[in-house]
Amino acid sequence: MILVTGGAGFIGANFVLDWLAGSQEPVINLDKLTYAGNAENLSSLAGDARHIFVHGDIGDASLVARLLAEHQPRAVVNFAAESHVDRSIHGPEDFIQTNVVGTLRLLEAVRHHWLTLDDLEREAFRFLHVSTDEVYGSLAPDAPAFTEEHVYEPNSPYSASKAASDHLVRAWHHTYGLPVLTTNCSNNYGPHHFPEKLIPLMIVNALAGKPLPIYGDGMQVRDWLYVKDHCSAIRRVLAAGEVGETYNVGGWNEKPNLDIVHTVCGLLDELRPRADGQSYSTQITYVKDRPGHDRRYAIDARKIERELGWKPAETFETGIRKTVQWYLDHAEWVAHVQTGAYRDWVQTQYVDAAK
Repeated sequence: MILVTGGAGFIGANFVLDWLAGSQEPVINLDKLTYAGNAENLSSLAGDARHIFVHGDIGDASLVARLLAEHQPRAVVNFAAESHVDRSIHGPEDFIQTNVVGTLRLLEAVRHHWLTLDDLEREAFRFLHVSTDEVYGSLAPDAPAFTEEHVYEPNSPYSASKAASDHLVRAWHHTYGLPVLTTNCSNNYGPHHFPEKLIPLMIVNALAGKPLPIYGDGMQVRDWLYVKDHCSAIRRVLAAGEVGETYNVGGWNEKPNLDIVHTVCGLLDELRPRADGQSYSTQITYVKDRPGHDRRYAIDARKIERELGWKPAETFETGIRKTVQWYLDHAEWVAHVQTGAYRDWVQTQYVDAAK
């Protein structure tokens, strides 16, 4: 059995679904169900005895300790995090509480549990911490991609909070011997992505006839990783990663945001044409750039390929087509996640910013 934290969010839910699709090993799924944690992501697991969902917070040390003692998982995979840069700019304290304080309390609960295990169980136990490439800061246009040795230079409250959590995980390994693994991934996309992030926001707004808001000139470059590839990388690191090591996980797909939006528009033009025959790209609108917007991220994923034999299965072209089709096929899911609070957020962040 494994314990997954944040397993109702975008990446966590995809991981839980993929895990149970390919394994009989049960999952305890601990999620706080904030705005981005959606139990509907896991609806296909209803009645599946291999999936034990617990509504709770990684910062609740007594709850985590009880789950560890009761279920005796062989590993903890930590996805739980506040993860949206824009929200971190407007409300950084939530990010510090979850990503820093929450990680601290989770590590302490896990460490105390780990010390109760017998020698063989302690040797086999793993704590896998899922992080982001944003901890490395921003790259110049011609700079080499981020490697695992790159200096941390976080530029947003979100990335600073994730950098802090990475440092805590490293320290708990070096100070206490906790058997940890860390992954730092590039921008994920795919099914169940909450529509405040670039790709799902473009799809949802395009279909609703709304503007497609682009920050600044739209030439910010990101490396794009299909979420199911990310899940397979995490499984591989959990199975064979060297304790104490960090593995960068990327898709080898560096693209400017504006190119991403045009690609999404082109697929929608093909798969769900507008009634007036015009391209969805006519809905593109430029808005004021966000403060401290990093210009470029890029992941060098050679270490995980060289040492663990992992590389992404999807190209951006195959992954983005699957993603657009998923949103077209799951309009009900999109409608359910678009609560009043979410609509208010989009109004403040993008519509008002365009004025």
